[in-house]
Amino acid sequence: MDNPNRILAVDIFRGLTIAMMILVNYPGSWGFMYPPLVHSAWNGTSPTDFIFPFFIFIVGVSVALSYTRQKESGKSRKEMVKKILIRGLKIYLIGLFLHYLPELDFTRINLFGVLQRIAAVFVACALLFIYTNWKTQIYIFGTILLGYWITMSFISTDTLLAGTIEPGANLAFWIDRLIFPVEMIGKHGWSAEGFYSTFPAIATGITGMLAGRLILTKKISEHTIILLFIAGILSLLAGSVWDWQFPINKKVWTSSYVLYTSGWAAVVLAMSIWFVDFQGYKNNLLARFGIIFGSNAIAVYVMADLFETIYKCTHIHDVVYDGLINIRMTEVNASLIWSMISVGSCFLVALILYRKKLFFKL
Repeated sequence: MDNPNRILAVDIFRGLTIAMMILVNYPGSWGFMYPPLVHSAWNGTSPTDFIFPFFIFIVGVSVALSYTRQKESGKSRKEMVKKILIRGLKIYLIGLFLHYLPELDFTRINLFGVLQRIAAVFVACALLFIYTNWKTQIYIFGTILLGYWITMSFISTDTLLAGTIEPGANLAFWIDRLIFPVEMIGKHGWSAEGFYSTFPAIATGITGMLAGRLILTKKISEHTIILLFIAGILSLLAGSVWDWQFPINKKVWTSSYVLYTSGWAAVVLAMSIWFVDFQGYKNNLLARFGIIFGSNAIAVYVMADLFETIYKCTHIHDVVYDGLINIRMTEVNASLIWSMISVGSCFLVALILYRKKLFFKL
């Protein structure tokens, strides 16, 4: 992982994003969380609403970097496609299995979730990268965003008015329920990681691929950083303007949300490259923390779910959380400390794997 040819900012970006995903996903109590660590109620964004699209964005960047190297090494398309499909299936099945924890109730099936969406975006973006050029990818990106906007804003059904974007009452959820049984979609009868809204999530992955291609084409230079920064600013501005008609919304993954969050992701990546790969700030604690987490990102995310299951089944969670409350700590601080314990547990595993040079590409 310390290959001098690697773009360390990408690894750090990925690692810090995964750490934040664990921090917000495993609080001591869902009823007591600091507002920045909670998703927005519906339209709009909180800091937490940037985490998932940032990870999808970096998946796209990684696809561009990885499969460019594989093409240059002479790997055949057939070989790459086989590995892409197998890897995507493994990530999907692991995500599906995690839904059964901790009850192990196999009578219910939930087809959608975070890892399932990551798997779908990874497979779609990797295949697009192998079989299409950057111009075609831009056309597909634009088609997805415009198509999603048109269908969500101007198509009505027998039960929905055109343009309705409310929880459980919008075209994306209507299409999901049309294709899948309600019990397979989510506990609310709809899922924020549903089928139809996965298409704009793929568009988020494409923005990452385009950013990765820019980095590869222009190499690491001030010019590259400036272009990436400008592209990010233009994208987030476009998303802000589109928000006036098609609200920025994570749970529906609106087209404006794609542009807005991808724009910020590009800006953050540009700044990260500047500080880490251009200025050489790669040995500070934050950077090393990100590299260690990012070296086994998906594996660590899975481990977080397993840790949470173990902690709750053994009542370690209750002992620690209730103990903090009993010493007169506020509920919100006790909840935050438990989140930090979850992150710390995963970091120890990631550190051991990193030092032993074990890198799991699920």
